[in-house]
Amino acid sequence: MCGIVGITGNADVSFSLYYALYALQHRGQESAGIATFDETGFCKHKGQGLVSEVFNGNKLANLKGKVGIGHVRYPTTGENRPENIQPFLFQFQNHTIAIAHNGNLVNYQEIRTNFEEKGQIFWSTSDTEIISKVITEEIRCGGTIDDAVRRCMQLLRGSYSVVMLIDGDLYAFRDPYGIRPLCFGYTTDGVVIASESVAIDALGGTCKRDVFPGEMIGITADGFRSRRFTVADHKAHCIFEYIYFARADSYIDGVLVYDVRRRIGGLISEEAPVKADAVCTVPDSGTAYAVGYSEKSGIPFVECLIKNRYMGRTFIMPTQELREMAVRIKLNPIADHLRGKSIVLVDDSIVRGTTSRRIIEIMRQAGAKEIHMRIGSPMITAPCYLGVDMPTRNELIGSRCNAKEVKDRITATTLHYISLDALVESIGKPISDLCTGCLTGRYPIEIGNEICEERSVDFIESDFQTPLFSEQT
Repeated sequence: MCGIVGITGNADVSFSLYYALYALQHRGQESAGIATFDETGFCKHKGQGLVSEVFNGNKLANLKGKVGIGHVRYPTTGENRPENIQPFLFQFQNHTIAIAHNGNLVNYQEIRTNFEEKGQIFWSTSDTEIISKVITEEIRCGGTIDDAVRRCMQLLRGSYSVVMLIDGDLYAFRDPYGIRPLCFGYTTDGVVIASESVAIDALGGTCKRDVFPGEMIGITADGFRSRRFTVADHKAHCIFEYIYFARADSYIDGVLVYDVRRRIGGLISEEAPVKADAVCTVPDSGTAYAVGYSEKSGIPFVECLIKNRYMGRTFIMPTQELREMAVRIKLNPIADHLRGKSIVLVDDSIVRGTTSRRIIEIMRQAGAKEIHMRIGSPMITAPCYLGVDMPTRNELIGSRCNAKEVKDRITATTLHYISLDALVESIGKPISDLCTGCLTGRYPIEIGNEICEERSVDFIESDFQTPLFSEQT
């Protein structure tokens, strides 16, 4: 649940990094950081809070350098501690290195224990530090940057998209399954590498393509180069990026997210038609779904809930009390559009169920007669161990209730989740190229028991299925 960016240019890139991170703010709201490199070494600034809170004009002006990387963070591994704020910077054997990472390593503890037994010292609890240790260990043994990245792909298990500065050269690489997104493009004076294409758009650039799973790209004094170290039997692009996490105007692995969500909405209307006066969205993540539902069903799309644009995502707020309080502040009903009406309410997903219940309560208090809930994802039944901060199995309403029980708990008139087949059809990729772990409990890689125990107290080993993929070098 993080956003990363790397930029090269003909002038200082700090302001460009700022605007790119601003475009990626939806991927992490806990902290932000920027590191740039000039002839004298690194300049850096990072802190807890939103991008606009961490940086100002003076701080950006002091970040000198024609190359840099940036990060916005929401933690999936590692506590909310200042030392976990990225990018990480360090000196090693006359090399100056900075690194930022989006993803989650499921063998983090195993690798960390091995390093500690060799006398290595850790200053953070983030799995990003593990990546830096693997890279520096390979360099210590006489390896090149290519060798170090290849070693990462051999040793690390999990999801990782990485941007890295080494002595002023910019590198990026992506795990062999392409679980977390990463793309690159060009501006008038340089290269941009980012979690989503919207960061490139924000700089007036053109997205060239996605970084291939298992690929490393480098921008050095010698120019642009690419090398693909590992090719897996299948990809495993995160299906939740399409459902919720990515911005609707992003292209994720070559697919426009807005179009996926609009197609999903149309297929929901075919799977679960209903007579209603209006189609309403839960803004903003449900809007494209509602547009698609309205287009296919012929029921007019009407805004019934207005969003307070200054509220963050309630999904990633730390406590249930804060999430419920935030819903009423975040969404205000338009009573004249609801009074006495039968409404199709379209949203992207139901995670805990408490937010959906509160929204329906707000709409009923405003006079809605019927509320037919339509959801753009199948039931979320399992935690994510690969980079989205999904709640534990006990907190997921879909792990302990069937659809009828969920309907009753959220007090909807009717409820329908899109089928997995229709979701996959909307994305336009084979299901073998998608990670559906949160929907099916089947993960593209083996998940260690210690991870399962941390995230879910009632997890049993038999819940995991045979891995879908085998790696080929």
